[in-house]
Amino acid sequence: MATDLGKSAKEAFVDDNFDLALDLYSQALDLEPGNADILADRAQANLKLGNFTEAVADANRAIEFDPSMTKAYLRKGIACIKLEEYQTAKTTLEAGLLLVPDDSRFTKLINECDYFIAEETNGLPREVRRNVLPNTSSPSSNITTTEVVNGSQSTPVIPELAKEVTNKPNYRHDYYNTPTEVVLSIFAKGIPAKNVSVDFGEQILSVIIDIAGKEQYHLQPRLFGKIIPDKCRFEVLPSKVEIHLLKAEAITWTSLEHSDEKTVPQKISTLPASKEQRPSYPSSKSKIDWDKLEAQVKKEEKEEKLDSDASLNKFFQEIYQDYDDDVRRAMAKSFVESNGTVLSTNWNEVGSKKVESTPPDGMELKKWEY
Repeated sequence: MATDLGKSAKEAFVDDNFDLALDLYSQALDLEPGNADILADRAQANLKLGNFTEAVADANRAIEFDPSMTKAYLRKGIACIKLEEYQTAKTTLEAGLLLVPDDSRFTKLINECDYFIAEETNGLPREVRRNVLPNTSSPSSNITTTEVVNGSQSTPVIPELAKEVTNKPNYRHDYYNTPTEVVLSIFAKGIPAKNVSVDFGEQILSVIIDIAGKEQYHLQPRLFGKIIPDKCRFEVLPSKVEIHLLKAEAITWTSLEHSDEKTVPQKISTLPASKEQRPSYPSSKSKIDWDKLEAQVKKEEKEEKLDSDASLNKFFQEIYQDYDDDVRRAMAKSFVESNGTVLSTNWNEVGSKKVESTPPDGMELKKWEY
């Protein structure tokens, strides 16, 4: 009965009916509370509904029942990032990466955690840190400085002026290419749609975000290539403004803005939708495309629905084939007992005692209730 409910919940999830999926997963867990697979799946449903604390609790229980379940580590890591618990997220993701060293999703998320942890070392209030980047050129300096990102320019700011910085909306933006369009994202959380104005020209884009009490944000680049204004569109989402620029020519944009440097545009070979190449970010810094991650998770859900228990067991056996039993037991015991703060491979060290939680210096241990 629990298995049938779990299958129905997966089908509801794939159909984007997350409320129904959550309800069905909960019913299944009432019948089988120790089912790690269903717990991990309910964590994903909670993620989609914004229930991040509940997602962490479900993922914790899934890991407790099955320390080899990689998707539980991934979903706990994402939920902790959403909760701005970056150190906990990083520890969890590193544990998951040990199980699947070639999975780039863990690597990208760990890099994102490193970035936010570096922000926290500035000691600025959280609402200020969202608008500044740490200056890593002189980490030993006695005077803390930050840089406010505004396009390609940067302006030094001392901590005494941090309050003034919050009144200047300097939203980070990024883009990626597809064969037919460029998708530009301006990362501005909780902006009402009525406060956003976007105009399209043949090779000009104008974006205005006007929030009461703050200076007006204005992005008006001359674009790298020409677009078709009538077929461009934008959407105001909870965490960003997403702008779709339909290309007039199927070429790769090597930058968002036009440059006087002579470059030879690369033609993009138009492939069928099923063979279309993944969008590529031009930045050297690791980025996370949450839409791509969501599509990959959906694909996993569909594949899991078709897989048998035997093939799933074979998958986990392949994960651990390079480790002996003592290493596996040490990893699982140390991670679970320490609430994700310790990951040991030495069974002689952790096998005879309980592994205590040891949060990093300056961090406070939080226990999730479930």
